[in-house]
Amino acid sequence: MAIVNNVAKRKLREGDIALGFGLHHLRSSAAPMLAGAAQHDYLFMDMEHGAFTVQEATQICIASLAAGIAPIVRVCAGAIDEATRLLDNGALGIVVPHVDTRRQAQRIADAFHYPPMGHRSWGGPPPIYSYMAPHVSEAQKAINDEVLTVVMIESPEGVKNADDIASVDGIDVLLIGSFDLTSELGIPGQMGHQKLIDAVQAVGDQGHAGSRSTGKNGVTLVPGRQHRNRSGARPAGLPTDCGRYVPFRHQGQI
Repeated sequence: MAIVNNVAKRKLREGDIALGFGLHHLRSSAAPMLAGAAQHDYLFMDMEHGAFTVQEATQICIASLAAGIAPIVRVCAGAIDEATRLLDNGALGIVVPHVDTRRQAQRIADAFHYPPMGHRSWGGPPPIYSYMAPHVSEAQKAINDEVLTVVMIESPEGVKNADDIASVDGIDVLLIGSFDLTSELGIPGQMGHQKLIDAVQAVGDQGHAGSRSTGKNGVTLVPGRQHRNRSGARPAGLPTDCGRYVPFRHQGQI
């Protein structure tokens, strides 16, 4: 039986760049069509700071599946129950902010994956199978392979524990939340500050060592800085010249 593929996750696995754009204000099922027209791989819906309801987010997720766009939703910190409902209703990826420890990362990985990878509950025929009843054991394995699990590193504690976080099976991407991290470092909004550069380099190194993809959120290009990628990953996916990246990148929001 056909299953919708997570294009963004597959690109990351192949070492390619996964591109998407953020949804913050636009709450329309036209959004996936716009993403497709712009040749993006995913939508990034922000339920942490945006005004999306679960109903609105899931309807955009379902429309995204039909458009071949991977719907990825950022929930509030610790909102595991909300995240699993989104996964049951069309989301192909979840972004969890403010992850500081391996224990937090393990709880997230367990909740988002079916056994034996985790402990996610089976809720019946899902949108990813067009609501047709699949063979449960085969479907659970297939869905585990398609779900993109992203944790955000946004504090000095998270940076320090990046190696342990990256070691958790089922965590696919370490996403640096640059604005919150600069605030926690006492340099709010200073994207060219050496403290941020060092933190990004540390997370990039640990993610690379753990075979995890990494990316940055909330970063704009720093004027006058030469933008290059010292790790050899494609420079088009990097907003600054530090860190090891298989880029997970979204730009702009509507």
